[in-house]
This record gives sequence, C-alpha cells and structure tokens, in this order.
Amino acid sequence: MASEPAQSVIESFASKLRYPQLFFVLVILFVLDLFIPDMIPFADEILLGLLAVLVGRIRAPKEPPAERPVKDVTPREGG
Repeated sequence: MASEPAQSVIESFASKLRYPQLFFVLVILFVLDLFIPDMIPFADEILLGLLAVLVGRIRAPKEPPAERPVKDVTPREGG
C-alpha cells in the first residue's frame, strides 16, 4: 500500500516533536488558510498566535541560582 511509507515517515517525525498535536493543528489551519482564505477569517492570525505560544513553551529552562555557603553562627563554647 502506498500510504504505509508516508505514514511511517509522519509517525517518526511526530514522535520527535514536543507537541505533535499542536503541530498538526497548525498545519491544517495553514492549509485551510491557503485554499479558503475568505471563508476562514483570522486563520493566519490564529496560526501566528499558536506558533508564538509554541515557541514560548519550548524555550530552554533557566539555570538554578548558585547556592550560597552556609554561615556558621553558633557561639563558641568556653570562650
């Protein structure tokens, strides 16, 4: 069957994505916007908004702040 190689390529690509459902929703909106631009108003704005959210969620995590050394404040005995 001709669709099996295409399906395996799509599945291997989607398995590497962090948000595969969002990616496919964006692709569908983009294709609809290309073929039916007047019937779906604001579809390109929705696409750009979702892409902005996606890019915002994928940024690298911040590094934790360096730990300060613990200061010993116990009083000395016998002094």
